[in-house]
Amino acid sequence: MRVDLDAEEERLESLPRFQSASAQARQLYQLGVLLAVLAIAAWALAFFISLFSSESLWPVLLGNNAAALLVLAAGSQSAYWVADWRRNAFNPLPSAVTEITHPEPSSGFDRLSQRINTGALRLLATIGAPVLWLAGVGGAAWWSVQHTWNLALPGVALGAWGSIAAGIAVLLAFALLVFERYLAQQQLAQWPEARLLAPLVRVPILCLLLSAVCLLFSSDDAQWPARLAVLTGLLPAAVAIELILRALAALFSPRRDKLEPRMIGQSFVAGMLRWPPQPLLALQHELHNRFGIDLRQIWAFTYMRKAFFPVLAVVVAVGWALSGVNEIPLQGRGIYERFGKPVEVLGPGLHAGLPWPLGRVLAVENGVVHELATGTESSTDPLLTPADGLPPITANRLWDATHVNDKSQVIASDSGDRQGFQIVNMDIRFVYRIGLSDHAAIAATYHSADVPTLIRSTASRILVHDFASRTLDGVLGEQRSALADDIGRAVQADLDTLDSGVEILATVVEAIHPPAGAANAYHGVQAAQISAQALIARERGAASEQSNVAQLQASILLDQSHALAREVNATAQTADLRFGAEQKAYDRAGHAFLLEQYLSQLSLGLNNAKLLILDHRLGGSSAPTLDLRSFTLPADPVAPRKAAQ
Repeated sequence: MRVDLDAEEERLESLPRFQSASAQARQLYQLGVLLAVLAIAAWALAFFISLFSSESLWPVLLGNNAAALLVLAAGSQSAYWVADWRRNAFNPLPSAVTEITHPEPSSGFDRLSQRINTGALRLLATIGAPVLWLAGVGGAAWWSVQHTWNLALPGVALGAWGSIAAGIAVLLAFALLVFERYLAQQQLAQWPEARLLAPLVRVPILCLLLSAVCLLFSSDDAQWPARLAVLTGLLPAAVAIELILRALAALFSPRRDKLEPRMIGQSFVAGMLRWPPQPLLALQHELHNRFGIDLRQIWAFTYMRKAFFPVLAVVVAVGWALSGVNEIPLQGRGIYERFGKPVEVLGPGLHAGLPWPLGRVLAVENGVVHELATGTESSTDPLLTPADGLPPITANRLWDATHVNDKSQVIASDSGDRQGFQIVNMDIRFVYRIGLSDHAAIAATYHSADVPTLIRSTASRILVHDFASRTLDGVLGEQRSALADDIGRAVQADLDTLDSGVEILATVVEAIHPPAGAANAYHGVQAAQISAQALIARERGAASEQSNVAQLQASILLDQSHALAREVNATAQTADLRFGAEQKAYDRAGHAFLLEQYLSQLSLGLNNAKLLILDHRLGGSSAPTLDLRSFTLPADPVAPRKAAQ
């Protein structure tokens, strides 16, 4: 009931709500200040916690509870403005009219500023402070929920602090419950806004109780407490959005200072927090109070209420019967279970069977090809880059950097007669699909809960066994081509043994290399090995060259020795033959042979000599003379001639 101040001034003293308006305004003001302080303290604590742990559960709980407290603060503020109007109407202040003469603006800019200021003040007075406060506080509550919304929070054990915080939350909820009961017991004539404010008190009560449950049951293994803590913010967020919409709707309502205002900050969503929930009854009361529409007087709604449950039962029965009709897409298959037992494998199309839960169809892939890496799969979505841009980081195939899908593997070391191990990083991928036969579909569905995990674990075991007999040089060299085939056959054999229903189509070795951290060291080892091999080859070449030169010199000396010996032997044989021939000639010719040899040797000795032969028969008393002297200048050639004569 709204009161016109001009017509009812004499009756205000008889109205209970006007008599208690001062106490109500004081209580609501103190409640609003207390709730604002608690919300600001929760924000500050959540801010400092998020600085050190962004994935903590505390900022979410504190933000949601701060939003619930702000929703209640917005409702109490809206009720405060109504109580304050009644207080001022019951105890009017003496009005003092003071005329203030403003100097006339001299410039055009000053006149424009004065007009803008006057228009802004008139607009604010038309809108009203309650509307602005309600929209602002509701927006702050919605921001508090939206700022901490994160459904990907991991589970975490809070320990003793969680139990303490849960106890504090229960105590605050109990205090608010006492306040809610206090408001619910207020008489409508004494405090009309109490019945509208009580549902808003249930919002922080429910949020605090749900937060206490999350704090008590939070652990590292449980995910539902974190999800429940985040979803708790839906209630204050929905109420905050409704308050903002009510504030926007109040802009179009005429505002009269002489007419008793109505509480704007009431919530239909918060009014649903009752047991048993009666949304239609609340809607009926709202329509009757707002617009004077009584749905009970409409025959159609009465008939709908009577026929609602029979129609609902028929709809539920038909829907339950239609749950036995299943549609299987063109690229899929389905395993039909009757009373929990697999009966047959259904192909694409519509199939009818028993309704749920008597019969159901489990979806199975039909020829869908998957690629699985033995390492850890990346959880981030691939980044699309333009064709003319730089390649993404995932396209980096150099092994001097760590890749997401790389997996470390211990292999045998080629160290002669000593046993050792080495580490290699590899990226091996399997292309697989569920077998096309009905038996493979049933085996893949019932024999393994997670096919990728089964393939990855089987491949890891096969790789450990296979790499135990391989070396790094062999894996990086000639054995790499046969590595994929060997691993694929071994993994397929193990999967067939387990009756997994999985078919390995291809095994791809994307990359295999030493660890990225050992890239520089491995490069240095390779360079040292190449240098050592080059030095060994160079020294072997020099040794071979020296050996060949020595063999050549030895062969030359040997050939020369053989030739000299042959020559000496031939000379000796020649001398022996000549001696034998001369001996035989002497035996036969005697002195004649000696004279002949003498003359022959003499002719050889005097072959180049200048001889002057004189015949002794020329006469004279002296014997023949053989002059063998040689004469040189400045001797006189005439004197010797005379002497010779």
